[in-house]
Amino acid sequence: MSTTRQRVYGYLAEFTSASALYKAAEKVRDAGFKQWDCYSPYPIHGLDTAMGIKRSILPWFVFCGGMTGTATAFTLAYATQVVIFPTVVQGKPANIFTIPAFFPIMFELTVLFSGFTVLFGLLSLIRLPRLNHPLFASSQFQRATDDGFFIAIEARDGNFSTTGTRELLAAIGGSNIELVAEEDGIKS
Repeated sequence: MSTTRQRVYGYLAEFTSASALYKAAEKVRDAGFKQWDCYSPYPIHGLDTAMGIKRSILPWFVFCGGMTGTATAFTLAYATQVVIFPTVVQGKPANIFTIPAFFPIMFELTVLFSGFTVLFGLLSLIRLPRLNHPLFASSQFQRATDDGFFIAIEARDGNFSTTGTRELLAAIGGSNIELVAEEDGIKS
């Protein structure tokens, strides 16, 4: 007989309102948890600050991607128009001073490389694509897109303990506290 073993993903707790979720997020942050998230049916102003989330590194990736696009465009245009096959237009010299002619391609490749950096950088930072998430198995979590406000604390957090985390969630106003498990894919 084959059974799939499950390991603990973490705790999921429901809160009554957006303000209750906000206040609970501050308390979870102050308790020192790092691997946790809030779920609500709509954006809550200031929740990122309440969770202690720092500014993303994505803008730096996009800047580097854009500069790579600019450098690639300049190198490509300079090499083809000045070095390999000098193009003389209306008697103007083919040298570094013809850079204004390269502006359109430099702009286009800057935008293109920045766009690709945003797409692939964001996907890697938020660890997507992920076809399934352990929280999807929870029947109460389906309300997160309708009228539910939830906090999920992951078991991989260094401060996680089965009893202590549950008690914290109950103390800060969490209800319907559920231990969520995920399949580890090992058949026994």
